Amino acid sequence: MIAVYLLLALSVLGIAFFAFTGHHKDIGKLNTRINAVSLGITIWLATTVFQHGTILSGGKAFLIDSFNVYLIVLTAFVGFTTSLFSAPYMAHEIELGKLTEGRLKLYYSMYQGFMLAMYLVLTTNNMGIMWVAMEGATLATVLLVSLYRTPESIEAAWKYFILCGVGIAQALFGTILLYYAASQIGDPENALLWTVLYEHAAQLNPKILDIAFVFLLIGYGTKIGLVPLHNWLPDAHSEGPTPMSAVLSGLLLNDALYAVVRNKMLVDGATQSHIAGYLMMGFGLVSFLVAALFLHRQKDIKRLFSYSSIEHMGLMTFAFGMGGSLATFAALLHMTVHSLVKSAIFVTVGHTAQIAGTQKMAKIRGLIKTQPKVGWGLLIGTVAIAGFPPFGVFTSEFLVLLATMHNYPWLTPLLLLGIGIAFAGLFRHIQPIVYGEKPEGQSAIKANLIPVMVHLGLALWLGLAIPSFLSDWFSQATLLISGSAL
Repeated sequence: MIAVYLLLALSVLGIAFFAFTGHHKDIGKLNTRINAVSLGITIWLATTVFQHGTILSGGKAFLIDSFNVYLIVLTAFVGFTTSLFSAPYMAHEIELGKLTEGRLKLYYSMYQGFMLAMYLVLTTNNMGIMWVAMEGATLATVLLVSLYRTPESIEAAWKYFILCGVGIAQALFGTILLYYAASQIGDPENALLWTVLYEHAAQLNPKILDIAFVFLLIGYGTKIGLVPLHNWLPDAHSEGPTPMSAVLSGLLLNDALYAVVRNKMLVDGATQSHIAGYLMMGFGLVSFLVAALFLHRQKDIKRLFSYSSIEHMGLMTFAFGMGGSLATFAALLHMTVHSLVKSAIFVTVGHTAQIAGTQKMAKIRGLIKTQPKVGWGLLIGTVAIAGFPPFGVFTSEFLVLLATMHNYPWLTPLLLLGIGIAFAGLFRHIQPIVYGEKPEGQSAIKANLIPVMVHLGLALWLGLAIPSFLSDWFSQATLLISGSAL
């Protein structure tokens, strides 16, 4: 468990270092090194769990099991690779005069603050601390969204703060109801520990748990971006710095869904019914279909892919709600490949906006002629996220379709329709961006595409063959989420 303490302490040190040490010419590289060390610590932690099983700290404050351990590694990995892209990207923003050195310090400090909050959400055993950590992630990202201090970015930050603040307040009320139900069975001091709740789930009042889950789903669902709670997400993605968009789509949305699934496990054990699953399926399917339609109406390239994130998070929520071994395995795989591909796409989107000098898609043309590597990266990333074989997104979506055909065959046409609409929405915009006529004066920039190649390579690998150790993790997590193991 020492690895968890080191992981959290390193992020705290990173916050303090970037906030108080002043501007440093290698500040981006220092951020990358901190995230590299964090990644090494998470791999050490995952190896320990893989060899010895679930780990519970002495004071029961932290829990590491098959469900959260792979998400911890994924969080550290995306945080590290995004920091590789972040360093040259933010340096270029300084050169363009979009940022001051003080705001650059704020950016890197809040980057580490965001990582700290995400690690805490995933490692804590206390449902109350999980809520606090999610609120901490909100505060960190609000400052990142408003980093450029333009009227649009400040408006987006306020919109994000207000909507997610209202949402997280709903989650707080759901957590209070959870505590109330748990305190009725004794030991109120440990009433919010997930291990205690899970162990005594059958003794919890099912009516209270049903009501609590409604508030928890609405609250954390706001962070996931579920329709109609999604309005903050496109604005936050489009107005904040692009590296923040990469970690928002790749990490925050996953962690919010993780919180919902943890609570669903408690509700399933208390009610012995599928009410939580039906709610998740309903919100997930509506989000999936609405986001697919909205892809066609976008004019900003960041907003385009933010709606793609809503679409995919809706599909994951639907799969987790459906339950069963196949759907749950598919949802876990989809969380992984979506994080890899979407963060890679936002790297190319960031470079694309710098090349064109705008995020308006109507003005971005001839990317593959201006800077072929960026053009190919955006095109291949779009192919991957649209669900083309042999990328991992195709595999996970195919598994979700199989599970739906087995359990709810009448919903299969809706899923196929949504996938088709989303595919058309993406490629009607991306084709002219990549292959259109190159505007005069558009020139290449210094770009770091290592994260793109690594992420898309991993997504391709996961589509062709899932490594045995990762398959074992997914299988163990599937058993845990299904209520067969702790």
